[in-house]
Amino acid sequence: MLTAEKIRARSDIELFNKLNRHADVKRVKEQLEREADKGPAGVRRRLLATSVRLSKEMAPEIRAIADDCTQRLGITIPVEIYVYASPSYNAACVKPEEGRLFIMFSSSLLERFDAGELRFVMGHELGHYLYHHHDIPIGYLLMGKHRPSPSLALQLFAWSRYAEISADRAGAHCAQDFESVGRGLFKLASGLSGDVVTFNLRDFLLQIDEMQSSDAESAQGAPMEDWFSTHPFSPLRVKALQMFHESDLVVERGMAAAELEAQVTSLMGLMEPSYLESKTEAAEAMRRLLFAGAITVADSAEGISRQEIAAFEQFFGEHSFKESFDVQQIKGGLDERIEHARELASHAQCTQVIRDLCVIARADDHVAPGERKALLQIALKLDVGMPFVERCLATDTELD
Repeated sequence: MLTAEKIRARSDIELFNKLNRHADVKRVKEQLEREADKGPAGVRRRLLATSVRLSKEMAPEIRAIADDCTQRLGITIPVEIYVYASPSYNAACVKPEEGRLFIMFSSSLLERFDAGELRFVMGHELGHYLYHHHDIPIGYLLMGKHRPSPSLALQLFAWSRYAEISADRAGAHCAQDFESVGRGLFKLASGLSGDVVTFNLRDFLLQIDEMQSSDAESAQGAPMEDWFSTHPFSPLRVKALQMFHESDLVVERGMAAAELEAQVTSLMGLMEPSYLESKTEAAEAMRRLLFAGAITVADSAEGISRQEIAAFEQFFGEHSFKESFDVQQIKGGLDERIEHARELASHAQCTQVIRDLCVIARADDHVAPGERKALLQIALKLDVGMPFVERCLATDTELD
């Protein structure tokens, strides 16, 4: 029998366990637990005051969907459903309080998603609870007073993406209909509904397959910031769900579970800084660009700070930064390294370098105007848009 625990993404489990052992994560969790001991956070009180709780009498179909999803996923905690006014399609699972779990939906989503699509969204949100994703307080860790090291930050972002993969699978397990899942993802990605556009799953997936090709033009179909976010319904997630539905977890004689996880890991590798270890010419060009770009950006405002040196060494190793570096010479060779990376690496890979430069720039909790300008200039030369840079410098860190 297929259970919810069997479909959880392997990398979600591995990174979740690794992060829970990390000293900084344990410290923040202990701090939050001490705060919780002082009394309830008042989440339910705020929900009752600012949104509408949907009873069985008010929304029998939605309550029936919730009951079916909780049964499929083996969830026994009482679930309260709330709706709030919003023109955007949004949903969220709020950490339990006083023995109740809270699921929130925007009014637009409830009005414009059909039953199959709602099953997917409901299951996705319940999946976050089921897999204990709220046990890692990613928002506090990334945006709190004491920012994590670049290495820990990258692990948190990577885990968050795999957490979304697991939640997507929980949603698909509830929906039991890939057509509805694809249609729901299409609506969330496009903002469209109704009869203006006729949805075609085959055409939608064809677009995604083309975007994921190894061709250097593979990333031209959508804004790159969507690929690297913690939780939007991106092409990577749709492709990962297609793989899931073609696996033996869903269909007889489908792709083996081990192969599914390997392919998902490869797919998600587009969002990982694996070029730091790779021996290919493209990876070497990316490392050289990251090296010169990091020096250039860090030196763009009052010299290179101690925190920026620490961030630099998180990528290149301990004691890799030398006071003897000829900073001006390194900055002078930056354009050559940009051009070399453009020749050897794909657009998606160049975008990874920009993302990692943003991580280094944020190391001292402040991005000066000069640093921002330098980042944007490098991004422009790599054909990476300004919205992506701004998104990386002010990242939304909450799980939906």
